Amino acid sequence: MNLTPSHEANLEDRLLICDCDGVLIDSEAVAARMLVTELEALWPGVDVEPVVMPLLGLRIEAVLASAADTVNRTLTHEQVIVIRRSVEVAAMQAPTVTGIAEALAAVPFTKACASNSFSTYVDAVLQRTGLLRFFGERRFCADMVENPKPAPDVYLAAARAMRIDPLRCLVVEDSVTGVTAAKAAGMPVLGFIGGGHATEGQIGALQRAGAQAVFDDMTRLPALVEQWLQNAAFEIR
Repeated sequence: MNLTPSHEANLEDRLLICDCDGVLIDSEAVAARMLVTELEALWPGVDVEPVVMPLLGLRIEAVLASAADTVNRTLTHEQVIVIRRSVEVAAMQAPTVTGIAEALAAVPFTKACASNSFSTYVDAVLQRTGLLRFFGERRFCADMVENPKPAPDVYLAAARAMRIDPLRCLVVEDSVTGVTAAKAAGMPVLGFIGGGHATEGQIGALQRAGAQAVFDDMTRLPALVEQWLQNAAFEIR
């Protein structure tokens, strides 16, 4: 990445914040399949997939509650816990998003992870995939804040912890839920649709939610970051 001297001077007060599932780890399709499998076992004869897929990005508990309400079924607290654990175990084995390590390495300022998953899961997948080296302790999860996405809490927590203005944070998200959360935090956001769960319909959905750009190849991330830096140099002093 070619940076001007003014960019280099300002990099200490920039923050790249990445969602975990669907941005760092290509796990959303794996998680969705497990959710569908578990729910179809509990609700024979119910077509679960079209109910679950639009809810991806929400915390698992919210997905299950909404799905149950939609199909007029119920889940016990114990069933919710079992399903969440099954989904996490399955997602734990998912590969990284193609090109993410190289893209992160090419972005020359601080990175953080903000996820709707629980911190134990996020820590485990970052450690397993080797991506932890990019984030260290800078990860902010649903169980660490009062409200999960689409509330802005995890993003605001990251900005506060790093003492960086939200306008100087750039978010990468793959879901309407996440883009909505980032925009509510006052942060510019890029929409990523290169995961195994992506559909063409996501492009318009992420744009309508407020994504400034939508891309499907992580090799483009450094250039998009550079473009943001160029624009921000004029917008923010």
